[in-house]
Amino acid sequence: MAGSAKEYIEHHLTNLTLGVHPENGFGFAHNGKEAGEMGFWAIHVDSMFWAIGLGTLFCWIFKRVADNIHSGVPSGLQNGVETVVEFIDTAVKESFHAKNELIAPLALTVFMWILLMNTMDLVPIDWIPTLATVFGVHYMKVVPTTDINVTFGMSLSVFALILYYSVKVKGAGGFFAELAFQPFPKWMMPANLLLEGVGLIAKPLSLALRLFGNLYAGELIFILIALLPFYLQWTLAVPWAIFHILVIVLQAFIFMTLTIVYLAMAHEHH
Repeated sequence: MAGSAKEYIEHHLTNLTLGVHPENGFGFAHNGKEAGEMGFWAIHVDSMFWAIGLGTLFCWIFKRVADNIHSGVPSGLQNGVETVVEFIDTAVKESFHAKNELIAPLALTVFMWILLMNTMDLVPIDWIPTLATVFGVHYMKVVPTTDINVTFGMSLSVFALILYYSVKVKGAGGFFAELAFQPFPKWMMPANLLLEGVGLIAKPLSLALRLFGNLYAGELIFILIALLPFYLQWTLAVPWAIFHILVIVLQAFIFMTLTIVYLAMAHEHH
């Protein structure tokens, strides 16, 4: 681990990055500066590993419960899964009134996947990175939602679905009319396109930046607490972790709710 406070913070905020460096060629970055110099096509291996791993864990748990579900006395795990499914089902029915069998599974996936990724923020900040150094891995960020690449990847996927269903349900002409002929009269089409275009682009931006900003700030506070003397760490970390549970659940819920609302708008004719 790094020595000074600055090095410690930079170390914990640096991803395990794989890419092509202009001078050193293909390989892993040795510091944040090298990672930045690798450019757009560099891959944050740790973010990918934890995101895919937690997504697989979600699928495995829900598949296991579905395969073993019964009408007798349910297990605690079955109770938990059924509660989440009923909660998502209610949220979709309240906000989405068209017919589309993709929306409920998508909402469930978005909520649980983001919730699991956010929950990694509650793992003590040094545990997994210290364990990783034992195996020769010197950088390891374990909260994928503190990586803006992950949050933008999810928001752009939702944005692609918004565009797809907007064109599929309304037709290309109908979708263009929504952007060009409101809220002002048709002769003000340039102003309408500007306003509606900004509103459309703001959807993926707000989804990605809201999730990233809240989780990144939470992670940074945990890092700063870890720099304090040991007797102060638990005094501050425990209350912040308890409060952060609310942030973790709330951000997953907001991302899911906005996904449902945006797709509902894509299905509705204005």
